[in-house]
Amino acid sequence: MTVEKMILAVITTSPHKVAGGVTFVCENDEEMQRIAANLEAILDGIAHALSDDLLIIVKH
Repeated sequence: MTVEKMILAVITTSPHKVAGGVTFVCENDEEMQRIAANLEAILDGIAHALSDDLLIIVKH
């Protein structure tokens, strides 16, 4: 099975902005960027910033 065009994970420092799904809550921006970089490699996805405190990992 091939996964295409899907949100794989959400990474945030503001958990009140997220409801459901695979969510990683971070203490600060540095941790958020580090987690995003690791998840990009692990999931073979791309990180996109939706705001300063919210990133998503997607598969195109």
